[in-house]
Amino acid sequence: MTGTRRRSGARVVLLVAALVLLVGVAVVSVGVGAHAIAPAEVVRALLEPNGSSDHLVVRDIRLPRAVLAVGAGAALAVSGVLVQVLSRNPLAEPGVLGVTAGAGFAITVGSALGLTASAAGELLLAVLGAVAAALLVYSVGRGSPLRLVLTGVALSSVLAGVSLGMRLLLPDVFDEYRFWAVGSLAGREQAPNAWPLLVIALGVLGALLLSRQLDAIALGETTAHALGANVARVRLVALVLITALAGAATAVAGPILFVGLIVPHLARRLAGASVPWLTAYAAVLGPVLLVVSDIGSRVLLPTGEVPVAIVTAFLGGPVLVWAVRRYGAAPL
Repeated sequence: MTGTRRRSGARVVLLVAALVLLVGVAVVSVGVGAHAIAPAEVVRALLEPNGSSDHLVVRDIRLPRAVLAVGAGAALAVSGVLVQVLSRNPLAEPGVLGVTAGAGFAITVGSALGLTASAAGELLLAVLGAVAAALLVYSVGRGSPLRLVLTGVALSSVLAGVSLGMRLLLPDVFDEYRFWAVGSLAGREQAPNAWPLLVIALGVLGALLLSRQLDAIALGETTAHALGANVARVRLVALVLITALAGAATAVAGPILFVGLIVPHLARRLAGASVPWLTAYAAVLGPVLLVVSDIGSRVLLPTGEVPVAIVTAFLGGPVLVWAVRRYGAAPL
């Protein structure tokens, strides 16, 4: 009992430390840009705005962008945890499994049809695309973890090819296609993102509430049934949460890969086999990773910004190779 309490206390301390780290990198993120703003001035702009140009930049541009990074990072990381626990596959994540590509493709098709005039329309299309991709990948590749990954990669490639064909046939949708082809936070802070962020908040809360039942499923279906868990219902709710979170993140930031792969592996080193703690850590470490990646996207090139999805892919590629070498086709 004493050992359990010590572990719980240590996890609480680490979670609080992660929250402090998130606040710190968010303050730095708000100060980084073409015109650097000191952290003290950032705090002053948030607490005592005086209408100066620096304060307007902080409150109207950089703060909304940091909020987008926090929301999208939490959504992708938590959905990655749900995918890995549900499939018992350490190589799974919404992007690798084609869920993010499905959401982005749906938005691209919607823009060609004139269905993305509102944030609610974009969110609905993203969720529908994510649901369709998730169902297709799971139906084809559910036999093994490796087959799931291969099916997701194949579906992502097909959707990319179809999107390219649409762009060539319909030049008017080029700007929309380019906007969603590579995930980025630049220029999206002024969009009406209240609905997607609300969906993300509710999805993360739902994942935290579901995590105890997922903890039982992670032990195996027989054990889960013995512990009283309704496996079919838990899987359905988890699939709904995965698609809602991935779809909402794509709606606000475009397709960003590997966050849902990197963060669960980092969080697992802190949470161990506990799915509730794993979900909680992911909800904090995901935003930390995406905010740090966003900072990197602004400072890597002296002449402009790199899309944040390129930074996360640069970080996530080696992690995917490491995960394949360590886990192979073995389930969690």
